[in-house]
Amino acid sequence: MTLDQMMDLQGALAAFTYTDKGDITDHRIREGTEITPQILDLLAHSCVANIAVATLEARGWESLTGQKGFEPLQGFSMVGLEWSIVVGDRCGIILKNRDVNYEASFDAVKACSA
Repeated sequence: MTLDQMMDLQGALAAFTYTDKGDITDHRIREGTEITPQILDLLAHSCVANIAVATLEARGWESLTGQKGFEPLQGFSMVGLEWSIVVGDRCGIILKNRDVNYEASFDAVKACSA
């Protein structure tokens, strides 16, 4: 799925791809939003950090309890006051909370061609 296709999701405000270090490689921002390339840069770096922490926690939980299925991490979402972000492997989308469809969003970032 391309970034342009991701922007067709209901409530999409921005879509972006990033490196494993958090550097933005491409992005789309809906005109008229308060999202800027600087916000996306900060967000992408935050995504890399959060994925690293979540992976650490998943490995620790599996190791400590013997329960399996927490890894590999497929992605995550963060819910803010007005927006949510859904992130997969080096691809993310920001959506309005009132319009977000998490399942469709996770499918989109999973199919993203980053």
